Amino acid sequence: MQNTVLWIYIVLLVVGGLIGFLKAKSKVSLYMSCGFAAALVLCAIPNFFDLSFRRGLANGLMAALLVVFAVRLAKTKKFMPAGMMLVVTIVALALRNLKF
Repeated sequence: MQNTVLWIYIVLLVVGGLIGFLKAKSKVSLYMSCGFAAALVLCAIPNFFDLSFRRGLANGLMAALLVVFAVRLAKTKKFMPAGMMLVVTIVALALRNLKF
């Protein structure tokens, strides 16, 4: 389940970057989303890194994105898109780290 959540998050991250680029012509949004997505893809590939390193790296990257989205939400005070991605990131981190 952890890997499935990560792949869904990666897709949402790239789609968000594409929407930011298409609507606001923000190249930074596109580049950053693709960069973080590429790093997360490496974390999602089995046997690419050690399992504990992959988990820690993915959690660290998602925590960094959590801070970025929180800062953007605080600056703009608009829920879309930073607030939505903040919620998605919190849910993804929770689902990846909680034991059911």
